[in-house]
Amino acid sequence: MNISEFAKEAGVSVSAVSRYFNDGYLSEDKRARIEEALERTGYVPSYSARTVRSKVTKLVGVIIPKLSSESTARVTEGIGEVLGEEGFELLLVNTSNDNKREISSLELFRQNRVDGVILLAGVITDLHRSLLAKMRVPTIIVGQRLKGFNCVCHNDLGAAYSMTKLMIDKGAKRPAFIGANPEDMAAGKDRRIGFENAVRDAGLILEPKFCEIARFSMESGYEKAKHLFSGRIKPDCLFCATDNIAVGAMQYCRENGIRIPDDLMVGAVGDSRIANVLYVPLSSVHLHYKTAGRESANMLLNEMKKGSEVHRIVQLEYDIIERESTGRIG
Repeated sequence: MNISEFAKEAGVSVSAVSRYFNDGYLSEDKRARIEEALERTGYVPSYSARTVRSKVTKLVGVIIPKLSSESTARVTEGIGEVLGEEGFELLLVNTSNDNKREISSLELFRQNRVDGVILLAGVITDLHRSLLAKMRVPTIIVGQRLKGFNCVCHNDLGAAYSMTKLMIDKGAKRPAFIGANPEDMAAGKDRRIGFENAVRDAGLILEPKFCEIARFSMESGYEKAKHLFSGRIKPDCLFCATDNIAVGAMQYCRENGIRIPDDLMVGAVGDSRIANVLYVPLSSVHLHYKTAGRESANMLLNEMKKGSEVHRIVQLEYDIIERESTGRIG
């Protein structure tokens, strides 16, 4: 859909649409019509349709959720390698997983001169969508799938399904789950769906008491494992949405005499460095974070050079890295 077609869909002029995306004056009626049409169609204008730029800054804004995160570091490294070869510098903003800071960072880059923006996204809200639609420069989303925008994401559902199936195929009968915030569509929602699908496909019962939601930390993983093992019936395999959550859960098991993998198999997603040096090395799904960074940077360069009304979603696959934590039960 081009800008003329969208204007017709919204019942306004092309110039009204242009003023909307460039923060010009609009009557409340026209603004409401455009926003309703945006919600209905998912339309996002091309870079060239939003603004005509006469100056290149060679700066790219990169919004990251957590500076200390290993996955964030891998993605950022990939971005830096590709953009550095083209003479770009990165302006990094660390939001510490704070949605409000993420929104203010998007607004910062929307109002100030950068040539493009890459957002390592977590929870996407309606306010995110509204701001992303108004960005004056090409913007790429990494880690989430969002209709109407250029995205690089992972097969989180498939990753969770495959790791859970691995443990079930080795004899597990009472699977448990420690997941992440369900508002996070990738790490939270999709990984839970993958776990649940694997359990159901195996003909096993999904016990609500064996499902917990944790924060992205070892400490939270520890506390949720403590709750999982408080009942009379214990799980015999545990899928964790992230390696950090799994590390905390495994520490609880170690302190309480729960043998891994004899009493409990454990699998997770992330394949972080710590996974291979735990007291029982952790089986984990390797997501191609650095490749995601490189793909997003190349997508951004393409948008800056050519622009397009067609938005792409690139989904990267995964590898199962099997270690001692999923050895056969019994």
